[in-house]
Amino acid sequence: MEAILETRGLTAFYGDFQALFGIDVMVERGEVIALIGSNGAGKSTFLKALAGLLPASEQQIAYRGEAIGGMPAARIVGMGIALVPEGRRLFASLSVEENLLLGAYSSRPGRWTLDTVYTLFPILKERRHHAATALSGGQQQMVALGRALMSNPDLLMCDELSLGLAPVVVREIYAALPSIVGDGMSAIVVEQDVQLARRVSKRFYCFQEGRVSLAGASAEVSDEAITRAYFGAVS
Repeated sequence: MEAILETRGLTAFYGDFQALFGIDVMVERGEVIALIGSNGAGKSTFLKALAGLLPASEQQIAYRGEAIGGMPAARIVGMGIALVPEGRRLFASLSVEENLLLGAYSSRPGRWTLDTVYTLFPILKERRHHAATALSGGQQQMVALGRALMSNPDLLMCDELSLGLAPVVVREIYAALPSIVGDGMSAIVVEQDVQLARRVSKRFYCFQEGRVSLAGASAEVSDEAITRAYFGAVS
């Protein structure tokens, strides 16, 4: 399989504070990978660096073989990388439909339109004229996911889709993932629920204190090994 994205010794900083230390991650075309790890392990920071929201050295991130580290976020979206941010980050002054349409500003061609998003999440069509932040938490997450899909990405990055949501809502949202990636889209899923992350992904990377402490096939690595990597010291 061909890699759609690869990081090579990726580092990231918040001012003088170093948050990532030499991260090597690879995503194949059409593959779903999961990032697991405790709060503060560096998972969200990693996605922000990929999305152009944090500085990165040019050669540390390669997308379709092109070095993109440090590119502006708007250009990265136009290349086909979309982020569903932690906490959803919807525009409170805009309706559901207006939030969705903002995702299409880069005008990338593809199958995701208002109609296909509404087919995926019918409740959003019913409430398209409501203020986005007036919806339930689960429905807001659907808006955030739909907004990212409207950019017609080839790589979708989802940061904590289940955060603060009831289990039944989490199941509904993750049930949509196979149809989202069914046409060959790749995805990176950050998820606190380790077993859920393993179920929806082909491979995983465990982050601990800004480093990769373990990587492997989601269905093959033991729970004991993951627990050690999740909580133990990085070797």
